[in-house]
Formats: sequence, C-alpha cells, structure tokens
Amino acid sequence: MQFKHPELLYALLLLLIPIFIHLFQLRKFQKTAFTNVEFLKKVNIQTRKSSQLKKWLTLLLRMATIACLVIAFAQPFSASKTALNTEKETVIYLDNSFSMEAKGPDGPLLQRAMQGLYNIPGTEKVTWFTNDKVHRDVTQKTFKAEMLQTNYSPNQLAPTQVLLKAAQLFSKKTSAEKRLIYVSDFQLKEGFPPIPEDIKVSAVSLSPERKQNISIDTVFIKSKDASKITLEAKLTSQGTLEAIPVSLFNKETLIAKTTADFSESASVTTTFQIDKDAPLDGRIIINDPNVSYDNTLYLSINQSNKVQVLAINQGDGAFIAKLFNSDQFNFTPQSHRNLDYNAIPSQNFIILNELDNISAPLAAALRSFSENGGSIFVIPSENAVVSEYNSLLNSLELGAFGEKISAEKQITNIAFDHPLYSDVFEKRVVNFQYPKVNSFYALAGSNAAALSFEDGKPFIVQKGNHFLSTASFASEITNFKSSPLIVPTLYNMSLQSLPLPKLYYSINKPNTFAIPIKLQQDQIITLKDSVSSFIPLQVAGANKVTISTEETPDLASTYAVMKDADFIENVSFNYTRDESILQYAALEDWEGVDAHESIAALFENIVKDNTINEFWKWFAIGAFLFLLAEMLVLRFYKK
Repeated sequence: MQFKHPELLYALLLLLIPIFIHLFQLRKFQKTAFTNVEFLKKVNIQTRKSSQLKKWLTLLLRMATIACLVIAFAQPFSASKTALNTEKETVIYLDNSFSMEAKGPDGPLLQRAMQGLYNIPGTEKVTWFTNDKVHRDVTQKTFKAEMLQTNYSPNQLAPTQVLLKAAQLFSKKTSAEKRLIYVSDFQLKEGFPPIPEDIKVSAVSLSPERKQNISIDTVFIKSKDASKITLEAKLTSQGTLEAIPVSLFNKETLIAKTTADFSESASVTTTFQIDKDAPLDGRIIINDPNVSYDNTLYLSINQSNKVQVLAINQGDGAFIAKLFNSDQFNFTPQSHRNLDYNAIPSQNFIILNELDNISAPLAAALRSFSENGGSIFVIPSENAVVSEYNSLLNSLELGAFGEKISAEKQITNIAFDHPLYSDVFEKRVVNFQYPKVNSFYALAGSNAAALSFEDGKPFIVQKGNHFLSTASFASEITNFKSSPLIVPTLYNMSLQSLPLPKLYYSINKPNTFAIPIKLQQDQIITLKDSVSSFIPLQVAGANKVTISTEETPDLASTYAVMKDADFIENVSFNYTRDESILQYAALEDWEGVDAHESIAALFENIVKDNTINEFWKWFAIGAFLFLLAEMLVLRFYKK
C-alpha cells in the first residue's frame, strides 16, 4: 500500500490525545460503610470491572476513528509500476498483408483485428502504422475512422522491421514506458529478433480456422511454333485436394479454359495455346475463397519488337550471323572497309569483330552511340593496335589492354550469378568441357568478369552496357565459337541491350525494361490502367526509352505504355506470391513478448496494469462506523 500524502500520517500522533484523556479520567472508588459488608463488596467489584471495560472499549473506538480519518486523508492506494509512470507511450502495428485475408472464426483476420482495435481503452492520442502507412499522434476518433479504411497491402514487414519502425516512432525519453501492440498472423518469414530492453511488446496472434489456399504461382512461354504460342501456368494447393477451373481472358473475352486437379499432387501445371501474331492483354483467373489476391495473374504479349544488331566484321562473322538468324533480331553484318556510319545510331547492339585498328571516326561514332544508351561488345583482333583499342576502351570504362600473353589457358570460371548466365544453368556445372585460348591480352581494371581463365584472369568482362573479350575469337586462337557458352553469351548480351517487357513483373521489386521508341524533347512515357496512371523513372536514348520501376505501381494490373495520347504496348505487374503459403510462427517462441489470445484480453490486461486502486473511501467508512459504535457504547452500555 502506498499513500498520495504520506506526510499526513504524522497526524497519527493525535492518537495520544484519547489515551491521555482516558488516563486522567480514571477515578478512585471510595469505600462506603454498610450493614451488609459482604454484599457491598461484591457490588463494588462488579461495578468497578464494568466501568473499566466500558472506558477501554470507548478508548479503542476513538483511536480507531482517529486512525481511519488520518489514513483516509493520506489517501492510500495500490498500483503497479506501469500505472504509476505518468509518461506512457503506445505504438500499434496492424498487419494488413494479404495473408490477413484468411478466414478466422469471426471472418477475415484483418476485419477481426480492426473490430478488436476499435474498442481501444483510454482517451490519449494514438500512434499506429501498417505495412504501407504511418499515422502519428492521431485522436482516437481519427484512429478509428482511418483504421476502418485500411486495405490489404502487398507488403509484409518482418518482426525485425516492425521493431525498427516502432523504435523510430517512440520518443527518445528514457523515463517513458514504451509499449508496442503487435497485431498479426505472424506468417513464417524469419526468426524472432530480440526485443529491445526499453520496449515492451504486447502481441496478439490471429490464426485462420483452415490453412487452405490455391494460388497461381507463375506463367511462362513453354514453346512457340509458326502459328501458336503455348503458355504454361503453375498452380499450388495447400490443404485442399479440390479440382478447380482455370480461365484465360484476353481483356474481357474468355479465350481458353481448363481444370487444375490436385488429387495427386499439390503442384500442377496447365497449358493454354494462343495465336502467335495476336497481342495478348491477358489474365489467368481461378476462384478460391480463402485468400483471393493470388487468384489472378496478369500477363501481356505485345507485337514483336526486334533487337537491332550490327556486326562490324574484319574476322570471320559467319558464327555471329548464325546466332542472330532469328525473328527476335534485325541483324546487319557490315565490313569494316565499307561501314555505313549512318546505320550506327539506330542500332541496339554492336559487335566489333576482330578489327585490327579502330579509326578515330569509328571511335567517335561508337562513343556517341554509347552515350545514347547503346551496347557494344568488343572482340579484339590478334593483330590489334593496342593504343587505338585502349582509347576506345577507356571511353567505355572497360579498362586497358596490356601486353599480349601467349599461353594456353582454359576458360574454367563461370560467374553463374552474372546477368549473362543467371537463368542459363539449372545447377552449377563442375564437369563442363571448358573452352581454351592460345593467347590473350592482359587487362588492367577491376570490371566484373562473366568468364575467367583457370588462373582468375578475365576472359569476358562487363561494364554497364558494354562487354569486352580479352582474346580473339579466331579459330586458331580459341575454340570458344564451338563451345555451348557462345550462344547464351551473345544472346543475353543482345537482350540486355534492349530488355523488352517480359510476360509480367513483380510489384515492389526492381524492374527494368526498354521501349524501342524515340522521344522528342519534353515528351515522357506514362503507364496507366483503367483507374490510375503514373510516370515511371525513365531514361531516353537515341532509339529506346529505358523504364525502371520498384515502388510503383502498387496495384496488380496490366498497364498501357503511353506516349502522350498514343498507345505503345502493354506491360503487366503482379503481386509476389510470398503471402500464398499459410505457414505461421509460434508466438510463444518469441522470448520476452507479452502474448495474448485476443485483442480484448490484451486491452483488459492493459487497463488492469494501468489501474490505481484507492482505499480512502473504505477508511472514511471505517471512521464513521467506529464513531457510530462509540456512540452506541456510550448510550446503551450500562455500568
């Protein structure tokens, strides 16, 4: 028990007053002679005992009355340390990720969470945040209104991120008691982090009744022929063996329908065939009631845009012409003697194939081509004029050639994570039949090597949009032209020069693609769908516009690429499927967290922690009862 005014307890010294009065009021009995002496002695003893008992009882009642009054004025109470701290800060995290769409006992988990938070106790202002928004110091009325407008978000903050964000929202006061209210389904993302010493985490884990979900995971082009494109879609089921229909739409028109049967496997694929020459503004749709965000996957196939490839040959260019003999490329071979300089600016990818020397006009044209976003691959000649090469290489930031080294080297080191090879190998090959060279140029510089010799010296390096080989591709120098590596190497170099839009991209991930158009001054590219539009980050080159996206768009859809009012093509964006797997972490495994079964139980515990139990009223009532008892004793207790 504690007191608001402990200094008033000194008034308990007043208890001495009735004691003194009691002592002074003691009187001696006088003996009175009477005929029947034995009878009078008995009466005298009984009267004296009765009088003493009444006085002691009166004294105790008066002392109890005074003590109760003094204690009542001192205002006794009991409270926890939390209740006594007047500096309290509360931050609420509400998980609004797609997994919170799963159904709990009282409906979707997010709706259940919002209903619970609506009854937040207290009257102070609230700071709260979700996966995509932050609200500082809002009134409870504003908090309730804004919370009820919360929508699902494609983001989900991991526990580490939640703690870091909450720490930013708390003040720097060391004396304040800081509480984070964490409401989530705790979908399994990572291990639980340690809780900071100055923050108390009160958490509520919301769980769905059934962990069931069917999702469209990926779609890709399986094959092409002269007239048809075959699309393959992969679907995954969790907790259900049902067969569901899968539909393919082109805009609003249903063009194909099939069935995904999960009776034998939790992962199945379905295929669709579409016309090769018809653009596709597509959607693949299923109907699953559990988590709906992954029921639709947007994709788009545009009219073919060809990559412009120019090979400037002095060495044998037959292998290059064979590689780019495809409808994906518009390939132009030219001799170094009869080079059309006017053709250079309109290219996307230029290959310098074993030129002995690089003239000043050619170097100037290539530098201008590079500055406008073009991509160059330099294959040196065995008889290269190193000074002329180095002038060009320095301008392209590819380093500089040193001496020519005549030694047999195997090309053994493949950078499997390099953009040229990241999607080429299913696994890291260790028993590969490696190509070799008989001579190569030493290279000064620290550019990333895609291919290296056995001693670590570079064979093919990349800097930005440009590539360099340190050895000639002549048959007497290397067998690289007959190696399986030649195809993905040059093919991916050309595709990087004009990264045309894929079937679709993922929201909230860095994406880059190019549109093969020319922009006039002050013209910009806009992406728009039926309800919104935005201007992406874009870099205009001589014959293409490179577009980068990450934080925008925030809604899955197919967006039209617009130049002013002119439609160019479509590009599709989808949410990542990270939320589709309904696996959850056990909250009891998070050391130091204050776990609760429901938001109502959490708020009840908070109210209890903040409650101050005052007892002065009981002592006031006690004083009255003791005073009443004293009056009754004095009136009805007979001597």
